Amino acid sequence: MKYKLLAASILATLSTSAMSATYKLEELGGIDGAKFNYVTDVSENGHIIGLANGLYKLPVDVSYIDFTDSLIKDAYDTAKKQYELIDKEITFTLDDIENNDAVNTNADAHAFMVSFLTGRSTDSEYQKLSSAITTLYTSEGASEQVLFDEQSLDFDGLTRSTSNLLNAVTDDGVMVGWGSAPYEKTSFTQTDEDEEETHFLRDFISRAIVISEDGVKVELAPEFDEYGGVSSANDIIKTANGYEVVGTVSTDIAVDPLDDITDNCDGEDEPVSDCVEAYNRTYSTGIYNKRAVKWTLDSNLNITNTEMYGLGLTPEDDEDFAFRSNALAINENGLVVGTSDVRYKSNSTRITMPVIFENGEVKEFIDQEDDWISGQPLAVNNDDVIVGYASKRIDGTTRTKFFYYDKNSDSVVFPTDYFSSSSSLANDINDNGIIVGEGETDIYNTSTRRREGFMYTIGEDSVVNLNDLLPCYEEDGETRFKYTVAEAKSINNNNEIFGVATKTVEKTDSFGNVVVDVNGNIEYESVAVAVKLTPIDGSVEECPAEEIEQYERQSASFPWYALLLLPFAAARRFFKK
Repeated sequence: MKYKLLAASILATLSTSAMSATYKLEELGGIDGAKFNYVTDVSENGHIIGLANGLYKLPVDVSYIDFTDSLIKDAYDTAKKQYELIDKEITFTLDDIENNDAVNTNADAHAFMVSFLTGRSTDSEYQKLSSAITTLYTSEGASEQVLFDEQSLDFDGLTRSTSNLLNAVTDDGVMVGWGSAPYEKTSFTQTDEDEEETHFLRDFISRAIVISEDGVKVELAPEFDEYGGVSSANDIIKTANGYEVVGTVSTDIAVDPLDDITDNCDGEDEPVSDCVEAYNRTYSTGIYNKRAVKWTLDSNLNITNTEMYGLGLTPEDDEDFAFRSNALAINENGLVVGTSDVRYKSNSTRITMPVIFENGEVKEFIDQEDDWISGQPLAVNNDDVIVGYASKRIDGTTRTKFFYYDKNSDSVVFPTDYFSSSSSLANDINDNGIIVGEGETDIYNTSTRRREGFMYTIGEDSVVNLNDLLPCYEEDGETRFKYTVAEAKSINNNNEIFGVATKTVEKTDSFGNVVVDVNGNIEYESVAVAVKLTPIDGSVEECPAEEIEQYERQSASFPWYALLLLPFAAARRFFKK
């Protein structure tokens, strides 16, 4: 009780100015059938693309599963023990799933099967599931943008087996990204065997795609497409004659993996495509040599030219594994930036570093002598200022630090972020020189750390936590502001910021139903929501510390999900710069 009384006394001393702010936050909405919603890019004209994850009621096919197999029986026994640990009675049996359609009527049974299948994502004898989809945000709400998925032959709806990502959008709404082919249920019989096996196979691992505002799709396939090949599209700009798109494509298969494929992927004991994908996972750099690329398209999205870029090193004759470069961003001046394999401090060690692709050369701009060992440029504005992150060992752990590189002055700056061992990255920069990104704010946690969005203006040398620019309280003046900005993803030239915030809501199961504990009390969880932050007239006010509220809530815990699903916003003004 004393804590509540103290909190009330603090609230009583607040002036109305303590509710002011310099940014207004609004949710962009999201897919109704998904738990988490994100933004990936925004155009100057307001086209917004994103990602939704945690789809409810993923379609599960149990028709091919042998429920007497030890794998699924052991998984069920483990699940049952986990239920017992929380004094919860398991509400389904394997027989219910096999014969009584429990996977479509019992949320616990559905969640069990989804967990079982996702735990076997590399085993082609089990169905593949993906709960992430690409989304378009409009004034009417969010809608799904299908890339390569298709209608399933085994159940109603899409297969929900594809990877999906939209990376960039132009001012006239043309989008680029990449996705995978859907998995198809296929019968396979081993050589000298009579019994058919069920396998789930796909035609390609990744394929770049361009999509017009009205939904016309154009694949950007690699010229080398053996075993499907790979390609991805990472950024796009509109030009006077059409568009320029940058990304990466496969150019061939490296010698070592090709030898393994030739020797072992003969289709006798396993499907060839399954064998090839297994090797693609086995090699740390994959099986394909990949090169950065720029596609030129006309106004009707016809490819008129393809320009390949090189590497920041020359492979030695005995280096028979895959080498890679990747174009990640392009600006209106045609400056292309990305990553490439390079030599570490001129020795034989290979690392991947930020580079510029220009005049047939691949140029590094991060000084390796400062012990940076990897990194990525994530955006470039029209003044040729590049932002991203680089990694180095700090206090015994590899951390990322955000940077900006001014090509005109050939200078790299690593601004001071939240604290010395905080990992941070810059996601975007506008033409006003304002950088947005995210950084770790949890100085005391040494493993999984909470992240919060920031804004940094070149020339001011100060990282500002975006949560410091938002209200302390909801409109009632008493309830703590329910959002914590976890990621600032994009900023336009009006200084409007788009990203992801977290808030606490009633917990839902895999069907979307509200979850209650064994005592019938509603449970809660933190979810990610897509948000827009708009500058407003106001002033930044210091919020009272939240330790009291945290003390009363300390029994609550929430999972870290995709670096964005954060706990309550404990002491979110603590790291104010």
